[in-house]
Amino acid sequence: MVSTAERKEYPISMRLPEADVAMIDRAASLRGRSRTDFVRDAAVRAAEEVVMEQGLIRMSPEGFADFMDILSRPAAPVAEMVELARRPAPWEPGYIPKR
Repeated sequence: MVSTAERKEYPISMRLPEADVAMIDRAASLRGRSRTDFVRDAAVRAAEEVVMEQGLIRMSPEGFADFMDILSRPAAPVAEMVELARRPAPWEPGYIPKR
């Protein structure tokens, strides 16, 4: 009796210019990954990003009104962000590195 196993992997074939393959290989090497692993991870991340952009947020009219009310309020300063914005940048005079 022959049993049919469910397929778990599907091949994808692409034709790419040599420069693209060289860039992919370089990046994969820097990450210590194979070309296949690198391309698969990059493609899945890009696909997840597109799918997440399309997600709907559903809420009741009352919930939406509350949401819009919160968005229309003036922003409250966050002390840590204010302090960070006032610090000189590393390339500016007066910069003192934190220890």
